[in-house]
Amino acid sequence: MDLSILQSSPLLLALAVGVLGLVVGSFLNVVIHRLPLMMQAEWRADCAELEGREPPVEPRLNLLTPRSRCPACGHRIRWYENIPLFSWLALRGRCSACGTAIGLRYPLVEVGTGLLFAAIAWRLGPQPVALLWCGAAAVLVALTLIDWDTTVLPDSRSPAARIHRCTTDLPASRTSRRQPTRG
Repeated sequence: MDLSILQSSPLLLALAVGVLGLVVGSFLNVVIHRLPLMMQAEWRADCAELEGREPPVEPRLNLLTPRSRCPACGHRIRWYENIPLFSWLALRGRCSACGTAIGLRYPLVEVGTGLLFAAIAWRLGPQPVALLWCGAAAVLVALTLIDWDTTVLPDSRSPAARIHRCTTDLPASRTSRRQPTRG
């Protein structure tokens, strides 16, 4: 496959990266929903351990399993019902099994992420740093919406926490701190 056309056409590059953003946005919806649930399960297990109890038995939950389901009827989402944006439009924003409305937020996250990725590709062009910016944008979208929903962010995943750890671990930051002097 010849990718040189993407290098010569900023519009085609932005469209291709925008489609990638739609797919990433679809995955971000899973992250935004499940990461807080995973953190809560971890906290329950930690509390049980601290209290000397057996941790509660919880259904397996991670970012890959179980497969997505309708929260109302439990219908397992089939692959063709999970195509970013297009499936939501084709189903008219409703579950194919029970007809319950699917929130507008799902396609908005997908479209928003797609637009962010396209804008980054348009601005930076076909260079590796554009992918890094797309990754950073995806992390910020996920963290922003998790924070919006729960007001809880995992410290280890927070960009501010990572920056703080990096800067306080620098040798210069330890030696450049001045001790107060009396005088």
